[in-house]
Amino acid sequence: MNKNFEIKDIALAASGERKIAWVREHMPLLRALEEKYADLPQGRRPLDGVRLSLSIHMEAKTAYLCRVLAWAGAAVSAMGCNVLSTQDDVAAALAKGRTAAQGKRDHGGRAISGISVFAVHGESQKSYAKHVEMCLAQKPNIVIDDGGDLVGMLHTKRRDLAAEVWGGGEETTTGVIRLKALESEGKLMFPMLAVNDARCKHLFDNRYGTGQSVWDSILRNTNLIIASKAVVVAGYGWCGRGIAMRAAALGASVIVTEIDPVKAMEARMDGYAVMKMSGAAPLGDIFITATGCKDVITLEHMALMKDGAILGNAGHFNVEVDVTALAEKAEARYGARANIETFALPGGKRVNIIAEGRLLNIAAADGHPAEIMDISFAVQFYAALYVAKNHASLERRVYDVSDEIDEIVSRARLAAWGVSIDKLTPEQERYLRSWEV
Repeated sequence: MNKNFEIKDIALAASGERKIAWVREHMPLLRALEEKYADLPQGRRPLDGVRLSLSIHMEAKTAYLCRVLAWAGAAVSAMGCNVLSTQDDVAAALAKGRTAAQGKRDHGGRAISGISVFAVHGESQKSYAKHVEMCLAQKPNIVIDDGGDLVGMLHTKRRDLAAEVWGGGEETTTGVIRLKALESEGKLMFPMLAVNDARCKHLFDNRYGTGQSVWDSILRNTNLIIASKAVVVAGYGWCGRGIAMRAAALGASVIVTEIDPVKAMEARMDGYAVMKMSGAAPLGDIFITATGCKDVITLEHMALMKDGAILGNAGHFNVEVDVTALAEKAEARYGARANIETFALPGGKRVNIIAEGRLLNIAAADGHPAEIMDISFAVQFYAALYVAKNHASLERRVYDVSDEIDEIVSRARLAAWGVSIDKLTPEQERYLRSWEV
């Protein structure tokens, strides 16, 4: 075992390099950061001497972020955050960069920095937990998390490493919920930035990214038409809004289930039917959970569903659909298509589960579009710079991403589109600050 990487097969690297090259062409914000920092001499880069551990879905867009962080000076160790989302060829490409001979270049013509990578598609939970520890073994100063596995390990089994951590950023709603729970109990051991809550993240990644990638997964895995079907979306946060919006655009009738009365009102005024899951269960053809909670769709709900109902989860953890209870009750189960398993219940009713109830848009597809993750990862990059620069003055709590970072990222994205916007005149600024008309 190489202590710098543990992957499936280094020979897969060429395929992974092609994927990274493709996303690089479509991620202008990260590419600009690469061009800004990669050619600076050591000692002038903003993350020189910083050890950074990262747990985000191990695919091409994440791999490019890893390289940009390394070009900015960081010593990077990386792993996936879901056992089905790792793409083995991409992990191999990152590992190959470390082992390659001097002079190896990426598709931008720059020397490839070494990344320690620990990820294997479909690995066991035991192997995954080992990789969390291996990723943290370099004693990171900054952690970038997606769902909270690195932070969770640092607060449990590897509390001894927490003293080295200056802070970090969390990518998901689920992870931020856990961070705030630690903070409220007075147990958070280092400051963390709620990257998910940045406007440039959740308004675009959660809504447009999830909205497109969920339906990409369902379409490619089912090969069924969406128009004419009833789609049930559980949860009307920004992810649920995006899923519902795209379902309606594809011609589906949409039903939303919610526990928050204000969000339920929003869904109703956006034109969707709103009801309890028990009422929606007999009506839906396709069900998608996006709540961050557990037991959203239970065996009792599944018993009410049509024969052949299709269930998928867009939440981070595979607890929203109770697949365990379904498996225990089923008289038979079999693979219907790649990434789809059918469970036959007593009486003959069948329920189809996509990607084992895991995050279907990344476990059974390629995740969010490159342009969307370019925005999110630019926020992550600037959040890492913020922690590196300000960690000595930060308290052990969850911080919002600054408006300054949102503005830097949004203006960079507009510039990449070639879009110009207006600016307030001094008189307009005075007017907006005044109580006088």
